[in-house]
Amino acid sequence: MVRTSKVGVVLATCGNLKEARKIAGALVGQRLAACVNVVSAPVESVYRWKDKVEHAKEFLLVIKTTTKRLKLLESEVARLHSYDAPEFLAIKIYGGSAGYLKWVTDNC
Repeated sequence: MVRTSKVGVVLATCGNLKEARKIAGALVGQRLAACVNVVSAPVESVYRWKDKVEHAKEFLLVIKTTTKRLKLLESEVARLHSYDAPEFLAIKIYGGSAGYLKWVTDNC
């Protein structure tokens, strides 16, 4: 395992599969992400919105990117997303296989 501070994972959710796939394709196409996993089975989300507890089925995006691309990636997710406040959680990666980490950085 190689330690790194250059690669991150972003979690985002979408209200429907069509939007999730559209965002995933745009992010990879623009080299803002090397890979986006679209979890095509809905996840159940329970959250507070405008002082009300909401329940929704959403589709999870797991976005692999570099830390240098995070700001642009966040802007593009916000631009393409239908939510007023889309989820965008960036997770720092402690380390990974050298080949995979190189592949991510080479493709962003």
